[in-house]
Amino acid sequence: MRAIKSQAMPYLIDGHNLIPRVRGLNLQQLDDEQALIARLETFFQSQRKQAVVYFDQAQPGGSPDLKRAFLKVHFVRPPAIADTAILQHLRRLKGEARNWVVVSSDNEVRRGAEHLGARVLSSEEFAVLLNVKREKSKKRIEPSGDDIDFWLKQFQKPS
Repeated sequence: MRAIKSQAMPYLIDGHNLIPRVRGLNLQQLDDEQALIARLETFFQSQRKQAVVYFDQAQPGGSPDLKRAFLKVHFVRPPAIADTAILQHLRRLKGEARNWVVVSSDNEVRRGAEHLGARVLSSEEFAVLLNVKREKSKKRIEPSGDDIDFWLKQFQKPS
């Protein structure tokens, strides 16, 4: 049997379970889902990985499902919930569920995902990856005084 490389594995994410664990986000924000979607989109694009995120309690007339290059977003309409939608997604995949990583800290989702053969990553663990990637992208390298002097000399007009 061939080993599965986790780098290539797509992700199924429990959106509202992840939000409170991501630095700078909380479930009280009006745009919490959109803020998480933006971060996930940037993260998965940089990783060149596919992901699907599910959110509970889609409002009537609210945001429709979205599809981006590396991220699909599903807003689950009541009475259904994201937990059930994630497990249904895995059931539809059948044996291919083993090629997916489920991100949730909900014990029922985690047990169900493992039972269906998927790998599981807690929301806390994934949030660390998401926060680290964001911090690295925000860091800016400042040129030294010597660098600035060198380039100013290079571009000065000869007299």
